[in-house]
Amino acid sequence: MSSRVWGVVAAAAALVLGACAPSDETPAERGRRVYLANCTACHNLNPSVEGVMGPRVLGASRDLLEARVLRAGYPAGYTPARETTLMQPLPYLAPEIDALAAYLGPAVGGKPPAAGGGG
Repeated sequence: MSSRVWGVVAAAAALVLGACAPSDETPAERGRRVYLANCTACHNLNPSVEGVMGPRVLGASRDLLEARVLRAGYPAGYTPARETTLMQPLPYLAPEIDALAAYLGPAVGGKPPAAGGGG
């Protein structure tokens, strides 16, 4: 499938996910839902564990999430533990970076928040 077709499919999926969102969910709960729907093909269902192709992502800063998810790059001055080019940019997730950061970020103290049954 071409990258244009994948982009359309991904955008449609994001719209569907947004339409199905409970109106009272917290940012961490939304972030968990976005993570499970978009990241677990490569990263582990449990973000504190290495995935099939991707590293553990629990504790990632918002800056790192934004750089990796939107541009498949790294923030200025960041030294990655491993240099790979497997990850592709997912620009359709731009509106979800804050939610992903709420679920995965350093403020959660090494454990994903117990959103919707835990991670």
